[in-house]
Amino acid sequence: MSVRVALSLPLDAEQRLAASAAHHGHEVVLRCSGGDELAARLPQLPVELAIVAATPQHLTPRLVETADVAGVRMLVVVDDADGARHAARLGILEPVEGPADWALLEGGRPAPVDDEPAAPLPEMPRTVRRPATVVAVWGPHGAPGRTSLAIALAAELATAGWRTVLADADTHAASVAPALGLLDEAPGFAAACRLAGIGGLDETQLERLAVVPRGARHPFRVLTGIGRPARWPELGAARVEAALAALRGLCEVVVVDLAASLERDDELARDVDGPRRNAAGLEVLRAADRVVAVGAADPVGIPRLLRGHAELLELVEPERVTVVVNKLRASAVGVNPGGQVRQTLARFGGIDDPVLVPWDPAAFDAAVLGGRPLADAAPRSAARVAVRSLAASLVPSPAATGARRGLRRRSA
Repeated sequence: MSVRVALSLPLDAEQRLAASAAHHGHEVVLRCSGGDELAARLPQLPVELAIVAATPQHLTPRLVETADVAGVRMLVVVDDADGARHAARLGILEPVEGPADWALLEGGRPAPVDDEPAAPLPEMPRTVRRPATVVAVWGPHGAPGRTSLAIALAAELATAGWRTVLADADTHAASVAPALGLLDEAPGFAAACRLAGIGGLDETQLERLAVVPRGARHPFRVLTGIGRPARWPELGAARVEAALAALRGLCEVVVVDLAASLERDDELARDVDGPRRNAAGLEVLRAADRVVAVGAADPVGIPRLLRGHAELLELVEPERVTVVVNKLRASAVGVNPGGQVRQTLARFGGIDDPVLVPWDPAAFDAAVLGGRPLADAAPRSAARVAVRSLAASLVPSPAATGARRGLRRRSA
């Protein structure tokens, strides 16, 4: 069947395909030297398919977005591992292995991605070049999206190549496991805390306790939370401290989902040295290298974030805190929602340069429905792009850490 084709390929491949198109019964209606040039002209022509090389010059974010809007199918051709990684960063899930040829239209081989782990997940090495970075995800009451953001961050860090563990330390309403469709009722983080308390949390035990979300494109390990809130005494401050210390030597990044409450009133009410419900969260905040404070972008969520942020700064140094405003939309904030939110936070909280995550309920609903991270459920979502940039800002650069690979920011 004849197909009207646009090309965004290196010159030699472009000339070869253009010269042989008629022989294979296809029509080349557009030849471009770069992805942005093709994106500008694509909506104006009756193109059914774009054959694109997986290089930064030929495959650009603008081209991916334009092809989606125009309904033009893309055949992305990779020639090496760098090309496969570039395609994956732009949300191209099924590139084909080159060289570019008309035979690929009849079904090419999927391109291998050298950093895509095979199932089962490979064992963690016995030595790690640097202690893990601990990222705590906290937010005030009112469902600002703490758990969704923690899962999305863990997935982005795993996608970048870091050995990542996601731990649920919420002693009030643990929800990482159901959000990822994990049916295991065993509280993995509580068990890890018990073992760490006696010096028994090692690679073998972590492998036994952690769960890997099924179907994740870039798997990460999950230490699930307590299934019943009444089990909160299992997460004592000393045990949590020991668990985090052990995990620092077993992976490269630890993302911890926390409860909203920062209250310490029980310390005043008790005259005995007993367990305290919020001790786990407070200990994580004390030990974390970076703290993500997330609030909802609406007339209720912003005041809650401002009050909670002031309380948070009594526990955590400001330089360790990154403020994230989630669910940003004009329908709840008004015209220019980003500008209004920034101005409000700067004026009333002294918060400069917050990270803004756009309102994308369809993307997050798809993630929850499928029990998958946002990066897998909606790789081209605007919310996913914002989370990815946030993840890149939280983890130290490989040059500073000596790590094998760092996050790369998505090109503009």
